[in-house]
Amino acid sequence: MDQIGSSSQDHPLVAPTASQPRRTGSPIKVLWTIIRGLAVVLNLVLILLVVGALIVAGGAHRGLQEYVIQSGPQKDKIVIIPVRGIIDSRLTEQFSQQIRAGSKDKAIKGLIIRISSPGGTISGSDQLYHQIIQYKQQTGVPVVAFMEGTAASGGYYVAVGCQRIVAEPTAITGSIGVLMGHFVLGGLLEDKLGIKPVVLKSGQKKDWPSSFDPPTPEQLDYLQERLLTPAYERFVEVVAEGRSPVLSADQVRALADGGIYTAPHALEEGLIDQVGYLDDAIDLVKSMAGLEKARVVEYRRAFSLMDLLVQAYKDIPIRLDRSRLFELTTPEPMYLWRAY
Repeated sequence: MDQIGSSSQDHPLVAPTASQPRRTGSPIKVLWTIIRGLAVVLNLVLILLVVGALIVAGGAHRGLQEYVIQSGPQKDKIVIIPVRGIIDSRLTEQFSQQIRAGSKDKAIKGLIIRISSPGGTISGSDQLYHQIIQYKQQTGVPVVAFMEGTAASGGYYVAVGCQRIVAEPTAITGSIGVLMGHFVLGGLLEDKLGIKPVVLKSGQKKDWPSSFDPPTPEQLDYLQERLLTPAYERFVEVVAEGRSPVLSADQVRALADGGIYTAPHALEEGLIDQVGYLDDAIDLVKSMAGLEKARVVEYRRAFSLMDLLVQAYKDIPIRLDRSRLFELTTPEPMYLWRAY
């Protein structure tokens, strides 16, 4: 007869021997350990990203890097500063950072403003133009505008701050004029949604033009006199000054009907100096600076964690906050070319 409990392997109450494996814990404890480990790893990665961003931002030109377009001597550089997209406060800030960096680099012998923009805000366009004028006065370095794609309205406003203008054969430019538009939401709010807007004001013209009612002829005359005409006259004045002696003020005014021009047509009218490509603009700057060879570089922003976060925020499909509502409902005169 077999003996009961003769083997610890046969009896469930007998403790396992040293040779038997022990349980490592429940699945929940194992999962929690894995999660904690991943959290530590992610925190370390985040810290490294922040430290790397701070190191890059604290480097040369405050987060800008030079990308070589053409090789050449380090002591003779031509820098390309891009103006791409709608001219707004963000683009203006980026441009300011780059042109300030260029003004501190004594090796720079020439500057190219590479424009691909339909324009944008009046203040932004004027700030870029002013900084180019200031750079020329402070450094004495030749500055050339190079147009590619679309360089119209505010884009052309920026270009006339340069000494010479080169445009690609397919570039679109001109559009000297002012644009302003806004939405009238009164019918939608009242008829469709049953919302009655209430506006309190201390002056008759305080809310002209209103986003709730179509503008009256009196309001349109007021906006033309106070906003559009002064902005238009400023545009004409800047172009006449920048294109002198090629164009007189009267000739500029005749061209300033808001119309656009292809590069060959713009050359015929005196709005630009040359039709060509980037290599032609580089050769022109070399000639103006008296250089046979030069290193051509372009300033670009180095990667930073902040850029990543900003881009992620911009990628959100719908952001309807107070600032966004203000932008949508507030009319603003702009140096902008666009087709409705």
